[in-house]
Amino acid sequence: MRATHLFLSGPEIEQIKSYVPQALEAIPHLIVAVNENESPVGFMGIDGQKLEMLFLSSEERGKGTGKQLINYGIQAYSVRELAVNEQNPLAKGFYEHMGFHVYQRTDHDEQGNPYPLLYMRLG
Repeated sequence: MRATHLFLSGPEIEQIKSYVPQALEAIPHLIVAVNENESPVGFMGIDGQKLEMLFLSSEERGKGTGKQLINYGIQAYSVRELAVNEQNPLAKGFYEHMGFHVYQRTDHDEQGNPYPLLYMRLG
């Protein structure tokens, strides 16, 4: 998260860490990517047709794992929507490369913080 969410302060990241376990429990489908040593290197969470989260270890970025996860989500779970922080241009660009486009923008994130979200759809 620190590698891609540069707009968040240390205390904000710590606050997010506090509710990650609860957020993960609420996700109906959690898919974990593992490397050749069977070590986890990333995961995505899906609820309905919405990608709720996608995270990769820093070492795994640029190796195609994110693309494999997204394609799996689209094929196996019919993922069609997601939200991404506007201040995360690498993620936005990745999702656009994967065929998603912005259809809505908010001025604040789901917690009410001043971090705009971009809502994206496939197609």
